[in-house]
Amino acid sequence: MTIVQVAVMGIVAVALAVQLKPLRPEFSVYLILTAGLVIVFLGISRLELILETVREIGTYIQVKNIYFGMLLKMLGISYIAEFASGICKDAGYGALGSQIEMFGKLLILAVSAPVLLALLETLQRLMG
Repeated sequence: MTIVQVAVMGIVAVALAVQLKPLRPEFSVYLILTAGLVIVFLGISRLELILETVREIGTYIQVKNIYFGMLLKMLGISYIAEFASGICKDAGYGALGSQIEMFGKLLILAVSAPVLLALLETLQRLMG
């Protein structure tokens, strides 16, 4: 599915949700949630291509595979946090959405800490 098809699907879902909101607000949230999940699963289907590209890049440069794994975890965390936050904010629960975003940022920081330590160790070896 191309970006144009996904964009059209999103716009149609929003248009339907806007029409449903005055009548049945809970159905409009369910509709947006369903459309969002379909888009997420379509994105996940493209993940194999991304993983293959990352593996190929890894053969050209001397970087440990664990760092690529961490990078993919950080990307996944940010995508999931943004998606969940957007759904919460669309449903009228902006405070919860903001908390999800904050937790996602903290989780990315925790996942990236070993990479930062490895970088500092490398710098220390080069300086000393």
